[in-house]
Parts: sequence; C-alpha cells; structure tokens
Amino acid sequence: MAIQQLSEQEILRRESMNKLREMGIEPYPAALYPVNATAESVKNEYDPDKGNLTDICLAGRIMSRRIMGAASFMELQDETGRIQVYVKRDEICPGEDKTMYNTVFKKLLDIGDIIGIKGFAFITQTGQLSVHAKELTVLSKSLRVLPIVKEADGKVHDAVTDPELRYRQRYVDLIVNPQVKDVFVKRAKIISTMREYFNAAGCLEVETPILQSIPGGATARPFITHHNALDIDMYMRIANELYLKRLIVGGFAGVYEFAKDFRNEGMDKTHNPEFTCMEIYVAYKDYKWMMEFVEKMLEKIAIAVNGTTKVMIGENEVDFGGVYRRLPILEAIKEYAGVDVKGMGADELRAVCKKLGVETEPSMGVGKLIDAIVGEYVEKNLVQPTFLTDYPVEMSPLTKRHREDPTLTERFELFVCGKELANAYSELNDPVDQLERFEEQAALKSNGDDEAMFIDYDFVRALEYGMPPTSGLGMGIDRLTMFMTGQSTIQDVLFFPMMRPEAF
Repeated sequence: MAIQQLSEQEILRRESMNKLREMGIEPYPAALYPVNATAESVKNEYDPDKGNLTDICLAGRIMSRRIMGAASFMELQDETGRIQVYVKRDEICPGEDKTMYNTVFKKLLDIGDIIGIKGFAFITQTGQLSVHAKELTVLSKSLRVLPIVKEADGKVHDAVTDPELRYRQRYVDLIVNPQVKDVFVKRAKIISTMREYFNAAGCLEVETPILQSIPGGATARPFITHHNALDIDMYMRIANELYLKRLIVGGFAGVYEFAKDFRNEGMDKTHNPEFTCMEIYVAYKDYKWMMEFVEKMLEKIAIAVNGTTKVMIGENEVDFGGVYRRLPILEAIKEYAGVDVKGMGADELRAVCKKLGVETEPSMGVGKLIDAIVGEYVEKNLVQPTFLTDYPVEMSPLTKRHREDPTLTERFELFVCGKELANAYSELNDPVDQLERFEEQAALKSNGDDEAMFIDYDFVRALEYGMPPTSGLGMGIDRLTMFMTGQSTIQDVLFFPMMRPEAF
C-alpha cells in the first residue's frame, strides 16, 4: 500500500534513484563512511595562515545549491550546523568521464539528499570559509521534498512553524529548524545535572516496574492493558512512588528514578498522556530539608543550562536562585480568594466554591474541592518559585501528618509561573494510618472518583516492616525543560508528543 499519493517532484526523485542504480551507483550504500570532521570543527579549527585541514571527510544533507557551469556551490548540513561546499567538475571527475558532475551532481541529486565529501578547507574570493570537494559520494537519496526555509543575511525569514507538521513529523522539523535541537540538548543537560547532584548526595539510580497490578503513588486515571500469560488486567504506572519507598524499607538510604509515567487523561499545552517524572526518596529527611535540596538543585540546573539563575518564561523573568517563598496552602486561599476554609467539610466547601464561581462535581471530596479553589484563585499568582505547603490530610493520602497540626500534612508543591513543578512530602510511614488513608480513597472511588487510589496491601505490608522517616520528591522533567528553555507548550520539549493517528 502506498503511504501517500506522490507529488510530481517525488515521482521525479524516484526516477533519479532508479537512474543512479542503472549507472551502478547505489543510492543507499551499506558502507562505512570515514567521517573525520564536522561543519563546526572546520569553522573552529581552520587557520588559513597554516593551511591546515587538507584532508577533510564530512557527511551531511544538501540544504541548498547554486549550479553554475563547471563549478557549483552547495550548503551541507550535519548535526553541528551548515558549511559551504565548492564542487568543481574537473576536481571530482579528474579523467575524461564527467558523469559524476554533469549527470549525478547536476541532475540526479536534490535538496535533502545525504552525501559524503572529501576535500580541503579554504577561503573563497568573497571571504567565506568553504570545503573544496575532491570526491563526492551518494549516501542516501531523499525521496520526499523538504519544506524550504528561506534565509538571507544569516536570518531565517520563513521558518516552518506549522505545529501539525512539526510535531507529527519531528524528523522534518529537526532538519529544517535545526535550532530546535538546542531544546533537546538542554533537556539532556538538565537530566545529567540532576543525576550528578543526586549521585553526589549519595543516592542510587534505580528502575521500577512500568506494568503494575495496582496503579499507585498518585491520584490519576490509569491506562489498562491485559497480560495474556497470567490472564490478568494490568496498568501502566501513573507514578513510581510506592516501589521506590519499598526500596527505602529494604535499606537503601536514597534512591531516585527518571520514570516514564502514563495517565489516561486529557492533553493540552502542559499535559501529555506519556511523560517523564523524576522521583527521589531520601531516608532520615523531611519536607523542610527537601525544600532546601530543591532550591540548590534548581539553581545548579539553571546555571548549567543557561549560565544564570534568571530565566525568561513567557513575559516573566524568573529567578531560580536563592530561597523561595514558603506559603501554607490555607493561608494562600485566604490571601488570594479571601476565604478561610480551615476545618471546613465537603458541604461547606461546596458552598464556598459556588460562591466563588468554582465548578465542582458531585464526586469531589474535601481534597479536590480545596484543590479546585487553589487552581482557580491561587496558582496564577505564584510566578516566582513558591513552595505551597501544609496541605490538608484529605489532599495527601501518602503524606505524614503535620507535627504541629494533625489535620494537615507535611507536604509542599513548588509552583512557577502558575504551574506545578514539583510535589514533595515527609513520607507517611505509619502503616495503620496509611491503610486508613487508602480506605478513604477507596470510598471516594466507590463514590465515582475514578482518579482515587487503589488499596495497595503489599505496600502497607512493607510499611509494617518499618520504613525510616523519609522525604520524597516528584518533579516533571517535561515541565522543568519548558521552564529552563522558555517553551510555552509541552509538545516543544517532547521529540514525539501524543497525537491523533494519521489517516494514510
């Protein structure tokens, strides 16, 4: 079955591919090509006074060509950038046969084709650094026509911006918008900096199951699948928290994981059903310690990625350095919504929501009602990094009760520019209290809350063996990358974001 109906240009490219084969030139050779230079290395290392770089071998994609008589210019793009290549007929065809230039180069090669060049660096009469080709090799024929990006004076004048094309065909986006690669290079730097920071703190990177019999560690709707051999339904993990805490029970002092999590929920500019979350758990620590740990980590990341603690996120300059504001959640509601909700039950909170114009559902309990008020009135005001702390027990089924007020928990969420970036607790390690919290969640689920937690009896059993006082943190890597790179949508920090399947 044909992938799509071919355009006239694509038909011509297939004809060129066939003609290359008829000439004995394989358009997709299975041969090692001895690359020893890149566009960037040539630019950085060439010294015209020394006359160095006399034996260059580089490979890349043809991005533009200027065909002239017996000599031509083209731009070659590799992973590091673009460089001009000078191609002279008598240089690449030293004998009588000029087929490689007159037929292959001028007629059968196209923009988008990948070729190899052997030659030397030089400066043209117009002062442009170039590579003088002595040999040309076809490495991969492009059968699709690339969107053309016009450039002049070193500036892009019509970049490819169509999100449907960019996100669905990321490979094309990366070719024609090479600056996009910088976001993903920074993403990798964020993760490597976090690893260095955690390893230096004595924590161990681990792996936990993605397929789980009970989806635990968060309140979210899971994806369901079926295990044929065991003939049981299983779930894609929504979080890795409960498995990591089992390892703390087992005696590890600190563990962390960069996990692919899956939540069967809506998609928007800041949510993708498949996302990357880092979770870390450290024994003998609490949530106050974790706040300082996070502050130092984010400062380190900002400097590693951008060279400064200050980052532009939309119209806001956000400073990840220093000490962040600590704001108890009930005080935040009083400050921004003008209502004191401390001690209120579900009916009272529902009345408050109605008065404030906050939408509710019949299945919502105390925790979700408070969360709805925070989402409507508080979050948008938290632009600079702010720790929202001391959540009510009903909002935090896995969190230790507050040491000074048992109706609250030792929990914080970190907000930046109105968006949650991290969630952390002094972890609940009382197995009796934990079972009661699970049972409360089960009651919510029976009342129609399909995001409420399951009861994980094995996790309760693990706690019964004894888990030391522990602090845990979860942080979304996708959102952190958005903040550190100034991107406004999660799709811009995922190579392949979720999209509706394409009809071929």
